[in-house]
Amino acid sequence: MAKSPDQEHPCKAFGWAARDKSGLLSPLCFSRRENGDEDVTIKILFCGVCHSDLHVAKNEWGFTNYPVVPGHEMVGTVMKVGSDVKKFKVGERVGVGVIVGSCKKCESCQQDLENYCPQTIFTYNSHYTDGTKTYGGYSDMIVVDERYVLRFPDNLPLEGGAPLLCAGITVYSPMKYYGMTEPGKHLGVAGLGGLGHVAVKMGKAFGLKVTVISSSPKKETEAIERLGADSFLVTSDPAKMKAALGTMDYIIDTVSAVHPLLPLLSLLKLNGKLVTVGLPDKPLELPIFPLVLGRKLVGGSDIGGMKETQEMLDFCAKHGIAADVEVIQMDYINTAMERLAKSDVRYRFVIDVASSLSQ
Repeated sequence: MAKSPDQEHPCKAFGWAARDKSGLLSPLCFSRRENGDEDVTIKILFCGVCHSDLHVAKNEWGFTNYPVVPGHEMVGTVMKVGSDVKKFKVGERVGVGVIVGSCKKCESCQQDLENYCPQTIFTYNSHYTDGTKTYGGYSDMIVVDERYVLRFPDNLPLEGGAPLLCAGITVYSPMKYYGMTEPGKHLGVAGLGGLGHVAVKMGKAFGLKVTVISSSPKKETEAIERLGADSFLVTSDPAKMKAALGTMDYIIDTVSAVHPLLPLLSLLKLNGKLVTVGLPDKPLELPIFPLVLGRKLVGGSDIGGMKETQEMLDFCAKHGIAADVEVIQMDYINTAMERLAKSDVRYRFVIDVASSLSQ
């Protein structure tokens, strides 16, 4: 007979979980494994609220295993380290992102691309090597193999830095891989949400000209005056869209809703690259003519490996990049999820876990 979540392991933990496809979260007592020789036990201080958390809580992708404790953008301090841990000491600031395990042996793992390992273990709604479920960062503590723990730079704010562990690496990795970092080139950022606003900041740090592409004209002042974009393009304005045809070297598409790709492809120059990082719940239509006639590329990307995620955190610390966040208490999470579904957040909710769960 399967053990209840609070009986699986010796370390008692407490968090908030969704129990069915309503997605409503409520308190849950569960357990974490004992700290092993290569493990780090972390007191969670802050945890970002990703759109993926909402999808999984409501089983919108069809593979949620309830109860589920979401959260894969967590920062905190080291409480305990195993005897073989080399990289971390008690009291240090650390982060944990989307994955907490992989096979460590395959070609992807050998290339520091653990996120593409066929045996990737996700931070929540997954199963660990011992067969027990993984639970995420909407909780007071977590135990993680040191390979999947990140050093959190001292000059990065914890609350603003937490979303970088998913949103940050999700845009940094494709920008690096697809060569979207050449100073002076023109980058379009489609969608100005949790991912898009970080992409704008990173684009400027790489020295690119950045245009925000949005369906909402209300975001123009914010994009230019607050985030530093060079220009703003409203997709519903035919004249401005026509004037922008063939002007961009790259577009990073962060939109998670179903949307047409043709307008974006039309904005690209010869040899332009459109890289999509949003995850719509239905397939997008890919028009072939603009690809063939403009030798254009459509690509995708999924977070990054541990080495690159550390590189991203250090890059953000060097350039003063953090997410714009609204810090909330844990008991506000259901309201936050409702607002997130309506894109009513600038630009990332972050749960103050330590003060929320200290009782």
